Amino acid sequence: MFDRLKSMLVKEYIQALRDPRMRFVLFVIPVFQTIVFGYAVNTDVRHIATAVYDRDNSPESRDLVQKFLSSGYFDLVEYLQDDGRVRELLDRGTVRMVLHLDKGFGATLAAGRTAPVQIILDGTDANTAGIVLGYAGAITARFNGEAIAGRIARQLGTPPRVGRVELKTRAWFNENLESRNFYVPAVIANIVFIITMILSSMAVVREKEIGTIEQIVVTPISRAEFILGKTIPFALIGFADVGVVTTVATFWFEVPVRGSILLLFGATALFLLSSLGFGLFISAVSRTQQQALMSAFFFIFPAMLLSGFAFPIVNMPEPVQWLTFLNPLQYYLVIIRGIFLKGVGTEVLWPQFLGLALLGMMILTFAVRRFSKTLG
Repeated sequence: MFDRLKSMLVKEYIQALRDPRMRFVLFVIPVFQTIVFGYAVNTDVRHIATAVYDRDNSPESRDLVQKFLSSGYFDLVEYLQDDGRVRELLDRGTVRMVLHLDKGFGATLAAGRTAPVQIILDGTDANTAGIVLGYAGAITARFNGEAIAGRIARQLGTPPRVGRVELKTRAWFNENLESRNFYVPAVIANIVFIITMILSSMAVVREKEIGTIEQIVVTPISRAEFILGKTIPFALIGFADVGVVTTVATFWFEVPVRGSILLLFGATALFLLSSLGFGLFISAVSRTQQQALMSAFFFIFPAMLLSGFAFPIVNMPEPVQWLTFLNPLQYYLVIIRGIFLKGVGTEVLWPQFLGLALLGMMILTFAVRRFSKTLG
């Protein structure tokens, strides 16, 4: 058995790695994708292109404008002189926000009355617009508090001491609230998922397409040996990619790995049961490699969207939330983020490990049964 399995493994490795382009795809492209996605997948909203339409040009209005521009979030693009320019810049996407202060802003404040400030936002991206609005509200509130305190001081001289609340925040696990630390571990999971799914989905159908499946059926190799010979090489490639990409995430992006690396590879082993199982099933039911590739992508993209990679699962409709329990990538993302950022172990992550194990065994068993019928 071991001799036959060894021969099968050697055949698969030669077939997968003999082409330099395939070696490049398997080991270099994942590193390149991690670097690109690590920079690209970033929800931190900074350097917001901003136009200022200050029709008052008073010391008070200039002070408020300066507070916006010195906050580090807003980049000045242009000082506007007329209303028509506002629409033109927003239509072209040159700016994301326009700060509009009308005439009499400073005089209204000096008189002790409420002075309106208009924020015009490009609401095309609702999430970014909401974050920008939060920044603007915080800056305006701080300016308002300073203006009230200054007015009281001018009227009363030394103002009385009044108790106040000071908010002190501390973010655990991601101290600087960098979205990269949240997304880069998920990029690792997605890359491993895509590579192992595609490789395993092409495994059997390639034998069918080139006409060698009949030769394999008449050999002494058993179905179990054939399945192991087809999956073990891709599993080892998946482990290698996890190691390489984790190294890039740690040393290039400085994403902390606070948990156990052994636990990470253990979770990867359970996850590979599902990804390789799905790939084997697709390969067993497909007639051509093109059909298998299209079927794999048909499954990969919904799995990524419903994994919590970019969109919180709790914000999805309840029927869709129930559907995510059948998605192994969802469990793996929770585990990999917990190991990277929180440093937790099985005492916290055991439900996800259990879900991965059950799903993996069911998917792989179903794929093997369908696979056996194909061979028969």
